[in-house]
Amino acid sequence: MEEGVVNEILQGPLRDVFDSKQLITDISGSGNNWAVGHKVFGSLYQEKILEKLRKSAEHCDCLQCFFIIHSMGGGTGSGLGTFLLKVLKDEFPEVYRFVTSIYPSGEDDVITSPYNSILAMKELNEHADCVLPIDNQSLFDIISKIDLMMNSGKLGAAIKPKSLVTSSTGVFKKRQEKPFDAMNNIVANLLLNLTSSARFEGSLNMDLNEIIMNLVPFPQLHYLVSSLTPLYTLADVNIPPRRLDQMFSDAFSKDHQLIRADPKHSLYLACALMVRGNVQISDLRRNIERLKPSLQFVSWNQEGWKTSLCSVPPVGHSHSLLALANNTCVKPTFIDLRERFIRLYKKKAHLHHYLQIEGMEESCFTEAVSSLSALIQEYNQLDATKSMPVEDLPRLNIAM
Repeated sequence: MEEGVVNEILQGPLRDVFDSKQLITDISGSGNNWAVGHKVFGSLYQEKILEKLRKSAEHCDCLQCFFIIHSMGGGTGSGLGTFLLKVLKDEFPEVYRFVTSIYPSGEDDVITSPYNSILAMKELNEHADCVLPIDNQSLFDIISKIDLMMNSGKLGAAIKPKSLVTSSTGVFKKRQEKPFDAMNNIVANLLLNLTSSARFEGSLNMDLNEIIMNLVPFPQLHYLVSSLTPLYTLADVNIPPRRLDQMFSDAFSKDHQLIRADPKHSLYLACALMVRGNVQISDLRRNIERLKPSLQFVSWNQEGWKTSLCSVPPVGHSHSLLALANNTCVKPTFIDLRERFIRLYKKKAHLHHYLQIEGMEESCFTEAVSSLSALIQEYNQLDATKSMPVEDLPRLNIAM
C-alpha cells in the first residue's frame, strides 16, 4: 500500500510490465499490523479493488485463476492480501485462487510477524484453493548455494551480462545484506514454470485447474511444496546441462525445496512434475519409475503422479523442472509458526496494537491458532499411516 514502494517499481526496469491505471496505493502501509491491512484497508478499498478486478477479468477470453503473491509477516500482504482472497471467492466463486505465500524466517525483523502469519493462515485455510508456501530462509540458502558454486569454479562458466540474479543487489553483494532481487527471481521462475503450459506449446500440457484437481485430495490440505531444478537456471549462467536424470533426482532433495522441508522422508499425497525443454515422455516415465521406490505415497494414491511437458525451455537453457508435492513435510513450518506465535501470545505482547482496531477481538487470535492446530492435526493423522503396509488390492478382471 505504500505509495513510495510502488512508485519505485514504476520508475524501474519493470515499469512496462504493469498497467499503472490498475495499481492501488495509500500514503502509508499497514505498519506490520494484520488488523490494519485486513479490517481498515480492506473495507476502505474493497470497491476500488473490485472495480479493477472486474476490469481485468473482462479482458480475459478464458479466466482460469487468480494468482495472489504476498508475504505473511507484514501487515498489508498478510491482512489485505487475505482480505482479497475472500473478495475473490465471493465475486468469482468459480475461478480458482492460487496463492504464493512468503513465510517469515526465524530471524525475521518484524516482531509481530507470528501474529500476522497466524491470522493470515486462517484465511488461507478457508479461502484459498492452492497455496505454495515459500520461506525466505530457503530462498537465501539457494542463492548462497549458487554463489558458492560460482565462486568455487564448479560451474566453470561466465555469468551472463545484465543478469537479473546478479544485478546490483544480486549474488555478489556482501553477505550482510540479503540479495532480495535474486530471491525474488526464484519466485518469478516458479510462476513462469507454473504458467508455461498456458503460454507455450507442449506435447503434454497441464492446465492450472488440473493442478488443483489432481494434487488437492481434501480441501484443507491444499499446501504444495515446490522445488526448482536445475539450480543454475536461477543463477542465469552459461553452463553445459547436467545429466537429465540428475535434474529429476535433485527435485526431491531437501536442498532444492523452496521451504525448509524434506519430502523424501515424509508422506506424499500426490506429486506433479512440470518439465520444460527437450525432454521426452519416456524420460519422464523412466525417472518416475527410478525414483518411486525411494518415495512414500499414501496407500490410497500409490500412482499419484501428474506430469506435463512444455517444449519451450527457459531462455538460454535446454531443460528445467518444477516439482509440486502435496506432502506432509510442510507440517514443521506450521508447527514452528505456532510455537513462535504462542511465545508472544503468552505474554500478550503487542496485542493492544491489534485490539484497538475496530472489529478485532482476542477471539480472532484464539480462532486462528485453533484453525492452524486443526490443520497440523490432519497432517499428524496422515503421518501416522506412514508405516502401514500398502495393500496390494486385486485389480478388476475384464471378461473377454
